[in-house]
Amino acid sequence: MTMPTNSPENPWGPPPTGAPFPGMPQPLMQQPRNGLGVAALVVGVVGVVFGFIYFMFWLSGPLGVLALIFGIVGLGRVRKGQATNKAMAIAGIALGGVATALAVIGLVVTVLMVKNGTEGLKDIENVEVTASPTDPADGATSPSEDEAADDKPLAFGKAMAYEDGVKVIVGKPAKYKPDEFSAGHKAGNTAVQVKVTIVNGTKKPLDITLALPTGKGGDGAEAEMVFDGHYATKPFTGKLLPGKQAVSQFTFSLTPTAAKELQVEVSPDMDHEDGIWVGPTK
Repeated sequence: MTMPTNSPENPWGPPPTGAPFPGMPQPLMQQPRNGLGVAALVVGVVGVVFGFIYFMFWLSGPLGVLALIFGIVGLGRVRKGQATNKAMAIAGIALGGVATALAVIGLVVTVLMVKNGTEGLKDIENVEVTASPTDPADGATSPSEDEAADDKPLAFGKAMAYEDGVKVIVGKPAKYKPDEFSAGHKAGNTAVQVKVTIVNGTKKPLDITLALPTGKGGDGAEAEMVFDGHYATKPFTGKLLPGKQAVSQFTFSLTPTAAKELQVEVSPDMDHEDGIWVGPTK
């Protein structure tokens, strides 16, 4: 007697006729690559926090740059469908820009404080005791017209020449359009960029790292410096060798009521007086 192939007593028999075949395994879902977006947000937050702590602001600079890089790459992954945390990436980019701006602001404030302290010491050293506090000393003369003219603002494109051979030139302002991830620029304001040229006519290297200009609008209020991914502002770095020149650009955000005129003050280093340039933005 033959045992049926599909009977419980014959488990090794072939499957009964008409039995369905097992289905194909489902493909595994790829996990979203959200790491860079999260990293951009965390690093950006830490960078902003350091930016508000005195003597720690310099850490916000590299942290801000890292947050920008992580955020931009993370946003690229979102656009390719490899990540899902678009909001985190954008927030990281924004915080990275703020952290970078805070680092620059902290540097500018520190430079101005040191510069003012140095000038105060120079004033103390230059004080002379006279016979009379009210009458001029014998032989004293009033400043000449040429000396007074040195204090007048320069037109854009003109050179500020120092006695040791150093020259500074601030070019004519040009309108600038910051990108969507810029820092320091507000909607409705006008961004204006100037190119600053420093010429070292001395016989020794000139450290131009602290050659940071300040800008003011037509109303006299200080304008905020603009930073973005296309180098709206690119500070000077390092030392300038004798006979060489360096060119960099700086962008300022002017309010609508102050956008017709720009005033720029800058010196090549802390040992030279500031030059002042004033002129229309058009």
